[in-house]
Amino acid sequence: MMMTPVGHYHDSMATQEDAPPAASCCADDFEAYLVANWDALHRFSYLTIGNKQDAEDALQEAAANLWRHWARVRAAGDPTAYMRRAIVNARISAWRKSRRMVAYADMEAYLPHANDAQSRLDAIVAADLLRTMPRKQRAIVVMRFLEDMTFRDIAEICGITEAAARSSAHRSLLAMRAAITGEE
Repeated sequence: MMMTPVGHYHDSMATQEDAPPAASCCADDFEAYLVANWDALHRFSYLTIGNKQDAEDALQEAAANLWRHWARVRAAGDPTAYMRRAIVNARISAWRKSRRMVAYADMEAYLPHANDAQSRLDAIVAADLLRTMPRKQRAIVVMRFLEDMTFRDIAEICGITEAAARSSAHRSLLAMRAAITGEE
């Protein structure tokens, strides 16, 4: 069962001391933002992280951080970039600490929906390839090819140069092609 932002966030995380200045005017905007973007952020979190529970935890943590900085982030104009960066940063920190692989039990459900047999097969192959990638490389592939983000945005979120983002995406595509074709 997928979480929803309305109610769950406010019931489990928000407290008076967490509220940004002028909370009454911001709360409606914040809630509207989460409702409008929750599914896409949840998909991004899961595809980047690969474990449903960890993805939900990272998304909730990012939402809590966004709430604390809502007025500033909203004024800057791109809360989704803030959320993606928070999700990636939370997971990179956790990955560094744990150094464990996580299984993608149901990744196919999070990939773009396919109506024909070939597209469904492509989604299964893509999911299998994503499962084998190193975490940071997987995050870059998800952002570039599934979220259609620019290399500039990817670099900003991952804390790397734009050239490094391009290089990683290129190497990832080469590795994926080699895995599919069996060629080096």
